[in-house]
Amino acid sequence: MGSNSCNNSKKKKKTKRGGTKKKMTVEQSIAYKSVSEWVFLDGTSVCSNGSTRFDIDDDFKVKLVNMKVEKMVFELHSHSVFSDGFLSPLKLVERAHQHGVQVLSLTDHDTMAGIPQAVEAAKKYGIKIIPGVEISTIFTPRTESGLEEPVHVLAYYSSCGPSNYEKLDQFLANIREGRYLRAKNMITKLNKLKLPIKWESVERIAGDGVAPGRVHVARAMVEAGHVENLKQAFSRYLYDGGPAYSTGSEPDAEEAVQMIRETGGVGVLAHPWALKNPLAVIRRLKEAGLHGLEVYRSDGKLAAFSDLADTYDLLKLGGSDYHARGGTSESALGSVSLPVVALHEFLKVARPIWCSAIKNTVDQYVNDPTESNLEHILRYTNIKLAKGGVSSVTNNIELVHQCVSQWLTNEEQKNADFVAVKNITCF
Repeated sequence: MGSNSCNNSKKKKKTKRGGTKKKMTVEQSIAYKSVSEWVFLDGTSVCSNGSTRFDIDDDFKVKLVNMKVEKMVFELHSHSVFSDGFLSPLKLVERAHQHGVQVLSLTDHDTMAGIPQAVEAAKKYGIKIIPGVEISTIFTPRTESGLEEPVHVLAYYSSCGPSNYEKLDQFLANIREGRYLRAKNMITKLNKLKLPIKWESVERIAGDGVAPGRVHVARAMVEAGHVENLKQAFSRYLYDGGPAYSTGSEPDAEEAVQMIRETGGVGVLAHPWALKNPLAVIRRLKEAGLHGLEVYRSDGKLAAFSDLADTYDLLKLGGSDYHARGGTSESALGSVSLPVVALHEFLKVARPIWCSAIKNTVDQYVNDPTESNLEHILRYTNIKLAKGGVSSVTNNIELVHQCVSQWLTNEEQKNADFVAVKNITCF
């Protein structure tokens, strides 16, 4: 009896040392399979030999050939030097790769100018890019007692980018123009506070063609010796409503949400925990067509905002809001753990919207096959047109089909609308 007891004890210890494999729930397994299908759809995630093959085991974990099982890491909120980030899109993608990110959305403030560079860099590292932008807006309460406050709305687009690109581009250009005026007003206020800053310094720090933001003014303050670091510049002078704070020509938050919807994007409210009256903002933006809410941060899920997302039937997303500023206060790129079920819900909402946007962009070329309309389709691809609009790889019609096959699943391509497009473009 003692011997059996000893043997049982050994068996238990052996089991404990080996551990038990944690199984996914059925819901998680279905979600993982669906998300994996989309991530690897266009062959962006590749093996070192260029192979794009992958297998899915019983738990629906993606196994790349000759590579270990990888966790799905989405980074849905990041910035580059094209707005107030400190890294070029190339360096940002490199860092994303170092942190195990498989899907990256570059969401610069009020510009999508860095997306082509990010897409080009991502090809080397097997990272999928979601073209994005963080739009600066103003929320105006309906009651006289309420105060205006800045609200940022993230927009996520398909690999084809926004439909009606010119409309969104002009919308963002107007905001960027206001950022120049805003920065100059902040400099004027700082000068009145006996903290002289030169406009030329802010322009130089921002870089050629980059609309200056608060961080560029803050860096000029550090450079001039008025403050010790960026945190001090913001906490003393540049915070919302601070002595050197100024607004630009930001549109109403509802207008931005509607613009995102009209151009084939998914709109998500950024960092709602920073708002003075998040409930009023969320309620109004939901009425305008908001799709989601940032709920997850590097320190976990914020229960209060998760509950609000449930109340208003909004997607639950999140990202690091990475700028590469350094310091312990900044979350690392890819540090926000998004549940696979949340990613699945995101793609369930996003993919039909993106599919429709792709169709609209393709239709525009079908109805008017100009080089300009073809460039709209290829804007965020690695395909470059040869002189005269004809690709050195194949003809333009086949290029369109190639893009559609990379962006859409077979099921989506079987959609009647796309079958019609294919039949038309084949003539």
